[in-house]
Amino acid sequence: MTTRRPARPAVFAARFPPILRLPADGAAVRRLRALSAGLLAALVLAACGARDDKSAAAPQTGAPQALPVAVLEARSQRLPVTLEAVARAEGSREVEVRARVTGILEKQLFREGEPIRAGAPLYRIEKAPFEIALAQARAALEQERARLERAQIEAGRLKQLVDQRAISQREYDDATASLKQARASTLAAQAKVREAELNLSYTRVDAPIAGVAGRSLRSEGSLVAAGVDSGLLTTLVRTDPVWVRFSLSEPEYAMLRRGGGDSGVRLVLADGSAHPRAGRLNFSGSTVDAKLGTVQLRAEFANPDGALLPGQFVRARVEAGEQEGVLVPHAAVMRGDQGQFVWIVDAEGKAAARPVRTAGWAGKDWVVRSGLAAGDRVIVDNLMKIRPGAAVQARPAPAAAGADASASKR
Repeated sequence: MTTRRPARPAVFAARFPPILRLPADGAAVRRLRALSAGLLAALVLAACGARDDKSAAAPQTGAPQALPVAVLEARSQRLPVTLEAVARAEGSREVEVRARVTGILEKQLFREGEPIRAGAPLYRIEKAPFEIALAQARAALEQERARLERAQIEAGRLKQLVDQRAISQREYDDATASLKQARASTLAAQAKVREAELNLSYTRVDAPIAGVAGRSLRSEGSLVAAGVDSGLLTTLVRTDPVWVRFSLSEPEYAMLRRGGGDSGVRLVLADGSAHPRAGRLNFSGSTVDAKLGTVQLRAEFANPDGALLPGQFVRARVEAGEQEGVLVPHAAVMRGDQGQFVWIVDAEGKAAARPVRTAGWAGKDWVVRSGLAAGDRVIVDNLMKIRPGAAVQARPAPAAAGADASASKR
């Protein structure tokens, strides 16, 4: 018995037409199947290409490559110890030239900035008022001398009368007292004359020392006065020899004392060049600055050509004996939370941090006093890429590293 599907109502067929009507013949069916197979193959190829792209973009996994680094083998050696400090040059003698009397500055007799010999005239102050004062003082002295002469005559005459008992003893005593007063007045008048002569001599301002003249602080025609700021005329500085003043910390000063008192001093100028002449210490402080914890020192240098100028900043390097140490390039010594350290290559070929203690500089290198043993391989480059335990590929550092042995210290 055959069951027949009921026919669709006409209304339903009109509202819901069939989406795809397959052709009834076999050739059309075969063409449709071929088209579907082509679309499926294209989808498979696209998916495979996407997987290949993702595989190419994915990071390569596996063992990390060793970081190439240059290493320097630590060698203990006897190294000179030199302490370095910022220093400032000053004249071996610095004098302020001041007016010693009040008056009008009439003339300037030197050129600013030029060498001046001791005793050379520098200024002239108007001397007419002081010549008048000297004449008055001399006149007063003559008056006092006349009174003294009269008192001497009177006392001699009364001495004869008192011996003859012609006058009373009181009259003679009064004459003797008047004579003493006249003598004292004469001495005072002589002192006034000497003072007036001295003031007159002060109108000639001469160089008290040999040195280089500074800028003139008062121009001709100015009123200058003794004992006030307007009395400062100029300065004289002796620059040969020149002194260099600096300070060292307590540990550095103790190291200097252990190395010996007669220490040589070298200077490094602002442009990095070395001063050709060596100096010597001529002063060391006997107290420690309570605020800074430093000790003042001073060195003396010959300066015939005036290469060092007063006020110039330099770096002083003081020789303080020798010590055992290892030279490590400056860049290889790093600082962390626990202090200074270097990177070394351990027995497994990995990087490890090694704490060290430094004792100064030797040229461009640190002098490592403790923390390194002979044979340790210190890493000297690629330091910012190193991590603890990272595998490294060591190669010898250039021979120039650690070769400079001239010591210095901050």
